[in-house]
Amino acid sequence: MTALDRPPIKPTPVGRLFEGQTSIDFIGRRRVGVIISVGLLAATVLSLLTQGLNLGIDFEGGVSWDVPANEFDVDDAAGVLGDNGLSTEGARLQRRSSDSGDFIKVQVGDQTEEVGAELRAAFAEAANVPIDDVNVNLVSSSWGAEITDKAIRALLIFIVVVAAFISIRFEWRMAIAAIVAMVHDVVISVGIYSIFQFVVTPPTVIAFLTILGYSLYDTIVVFDRVKENEARYAGQKPPYDDIINVSMNQVLMRSLSTSFSSIVPVVSMLLIGSGLLGQTTLAEFALALLVGMVTGAYSSIFVAAPLLAMLKRTDSTWEERNIHRAVGDALRDMVMGGNVGSRRTRETAAAAPTSGGRRARGADGGKAGKAGKGGEGGTAATSPKAGAKAAAAASSEDAKPALSHPPRPRKKKRR
Repeated sequence: MTALDRPPIKPTPVGRLFEGQTSIDFIGRRRVGVIISVGLLAATVLSLLTQGLNLGIDFEGGVSWDVPANEFDVDDAAGVLGDNGLSTEGARLQRRSSDSGDFIKVQVGDQTEEVGAELRAAFAEAANVPIDDVNVNLVSSSWGAEITDKAIRALLIFIVVVAAFISIRFEWRMAIAAIVAMVHDVVISVGIYSIFQFVVTPPTVIAFLTILGYSLYDTIVVFDRVKENEARYAGQKPPYDDIINVSMNQVLMRSLSTSFSSIVPVVSMLLIGSGLLGQTTLAEFALALLVGMVTGAYSSIFVAAPLLAMLKRTDSTWEERNIHRAVGDALRDMVMGGNVGSRRTRETAAAAPTSGGRRARGADGGKAGKAGKGGEGGTAATSPKAGAKAAAAASSEDAKPALSHPPRPRKKKRR
């Protein structure tokens, strides 16, 4: 497909996105992803070292009471704790809802069974309810340690199985890139919980394990298209950066649609389930899912794909293809099903000089002239004369004869 026979290019970035006409140079923007990821990882490490995670009672151990909230509120609960010699510092006092009605959940650190029974009676008296209506629960810290051990074991098994599957289905380089992106998502998610001091509960751990699937899904979608394009362009020998860029542009709309359709229900759980209905457990689960989905969509674009391109440089099949990667209209032609193009047309598209001698910038992130308002990285120049020169250079390159020497004269047949 050439510029003459391809469909008309949509004038807006959103239109090009919906029509599959984007030409975003993802490899050229890999440094942006590196800076963001390094910054988030540094913030995660710093937060974990300074303030750690805000672990719930299930991991630290302690005592919790559920007191009916008909004539009882959080301030009353704090008063009962103070009257019985327990400090409210470090305690969690929350108003929650259930099918049986609203209640105040009071959580403190490790206490003896006697203290638990005494506070149960004190809460019942303060709330003016029978003692049997106040639930008390003593949790040992060993139970939380057991959950953590099982979660780590499940994570390691999952990583090994996924690495083996991707290596067999695709190749080992893709397996490394996918695992790095997946670990990146989990670490960033844990870091966000540490930075904002969200409470880590068993539903949070379950959500962390669940987001591994979302992170892996986006990456596999990209890698599957990369594998198809490897076979498709094998004979034309483009650089591997082109394979990544073309594949990312082709699946960009699909990845965004999948992420959006997955995030909307999770946001609904946060706003409706937690905000309106008061289901705190839903909030704990949905918050971890939301964080994981966002980081998963990000890592498949800015972590997994650029890392694969870097690893592929060690592959003898691709390492000698050192022509300039396609940008602008040359990349758009490949995305829309066109040919690789010649070296000269790629260099012309990469340079795209303006009248002032500077490279110009397009709408979606390529390099184009200020007058080139319609392309993501197009080669539009600032004057008709410059555009004519670029078109003439491209056409002269494509019109080169196959033979570099004059043809031999035909022999006359003897009669």
